[in-house]
Amino acid sequence: MPDAAPVAARSLEYVGFWKRLVASIIDSFIVMVIVTPITIAVYGLHNVEAGARGGLWSFVLNVLLVIATLVFWRYRGATPGKMAISAKIVDAKTLGPAKTGQLVVRFFAYIVSSVPLGLGFLWIAIDRRKQGFHDKIAGTLVVYDDD
Repeated sequence: MPDAAPVAARSLEYVGFWKRLVASIIDSFIVMVIVTPITIAVYGLHNVEAGARGGLWSFVLNVLLVIATLVFWRYRGATPGKMAISAKIVDAKTLGPAKTGQLVVRFFAYIVSSVPLGLGFLWIAIDRRKQGFHDKIAGTLVVYDDD
């Protein structure tokens, strides 16, 4: 479980766009390394190369990825990519661990950040508290983890 001590008791520094992009690339690489062999095993190399994916196994893998992300966020405060850059997700009001409901909202709010040409993610670069649209909707911040 994430450290219950609020971040306010420590120095607070928001994680900016480029560092968060690096974390996202790390997470995407990890997912690729795990999902690609499973997808090839289920569908066969020829079908994967032809782009013929879908069906029950793709749905199951996607659900497992959503669950894994939420579990990491809830119990570690970050995905492996965010942990690699010493960042974590916190509640924007209390600066303590984000609540499970906030994290679920944050995950699905990624859609809002993505839809207008990724503007919700680019917003991180200009926002005073480095919040993307998904952070604003969920009431979360991404800060450096002093632990």
